[in-house]
Amino acid sequence: MKITRRILAVLILAAPVVLVALAGSAKPPAPPHSYLVLVGTYTHKTASKGIYAFSYDTDTGKLTPKGVAAETADPSFVAIHPSGKYAYAVNETGQHSTVSAFALDAQTGQLTLLNQLPALGEDPCYISFDKTGKFVLIANYTSGNVAVFPILPDGKLGEHTAALTDTGTLGPNKERQEGPHAHWIELSAHNRYAYVADLGLDRVLIYKFDAAKGTLTPGDASPPAAGSAKPNDAFSATLSPGTGPRHVAFSRAGNFMYVLGEVKSTVTVFVNDSNESYRAIQAISTLQAGFSGRNDTAEIAMHPNGKWLYASNRGNDSIAVFEVEPGKGTLRLVADVPTGGKEPRHFAIDPAGKYLLAENQNSDTIVTFRIDPASGKLTATGDVAPVPAPVCLAFDLAR
Repeated sequence: MKITRRILAVLILAAPVVLVALAGSAKPPAPPHSYLVLVGTYTHKTASKGIYAFSYDTDTGKLTPKGVAAETADPSFVAIHPSGKYAYAVNETGQHSTVSAFALDAQTGQLTLLNQLPALGEDPCYISFDKTGKFVLIANYTSGNVAVFPILPDGKLGEHTAALTDTGTLGPNKERQEGPHAHWIELSAHNRYAYVADLGLDRVLIYKFDAAKGTLTPGDASPPAAGSAKPNDAFSATLSPGTGPRHVAFSRAGNFMYVLGEVKSTVTVFVNDSNESYRAIQAISTLQAGFSGRNDTAEIAMHPNGKWLYASNRGNDSIAVFEVEPGKGTLRLVADVPTGGKEPRHFAIDPAGKYLLAENQNSDTIVTFRIDPASGKLTATGDVAPVPAPVCLAFDLAR
């Protein structure tokens, strides 16, 4: 069949338009159907051997065990490097506490120890990365200090670049707030500040972070007045006395900060007025009205869509579900869901926001809950993964 020059020219001119249209209609890559998951545990006085590996099914929320990833003492918090090549853990073993670096085999979930360094404090309970993935930051609970270690090109940890002890006025609870207790440390979105929740000081301290050197300095580095133990606290968020801040979550835009109070079982909402200056606008209980008895909160997390906030209760053994008021950032308690076990020290929301996995430390189980896409409420799927004394769960997001 003959094609005239005019028709041929039209076809040539139209080709780019057709290709663009086809490209525009192409579906985005499908999300992975499974993730590697690492679970940290307590090994003292339990049958646990260390860090455990699981395969996580994104469709069902089911965890399938892959066995012991690494035998290591009391890995109370585990973090997988953004590259997916390495994993890091704090070993909460009192005066001999350490921080460990591992090479990660993403297929088998096996961890190979690269090196292990002193934690520079007692009982580290949290570990995180700076936004470049070049440093790890740890919080040492008992000694009330924080430290920063560089990540070397081979994944090993180098000599620390920072080590600071939290200072300030102690809270009124003589049993829990007899000294500073750093419980959580994370970097701000722009990597300029490190936030530290200190249970003993009733503050979220804000340190300046040098992303090139890995150093930390107080937001106001001026020394305290002569004879005074209280520093200039202008660069921190202050909670009501006896709250005992443990962990922190942020809104999607970063303009609201949610501080979980372990001692008082509350969430305090702060609004960021300007330049990391936070003002408290609400304090709300994680417990339903009428609850009595012992309770210590443990974990807090914002749903990926920013509409719901979750917090775990130990004692009441439940997950509190909060609705976030759009624009205002304030909270409303909408549900209190039993975790099906005892002492949910930690929970994690899957990357797609479809499931919540609650780790019941004293029941040796991880229980999966489906998150209702309309209300944020939780329903148990029936999937229960056995693991001794689980206290932390991390997804490998690199693949």
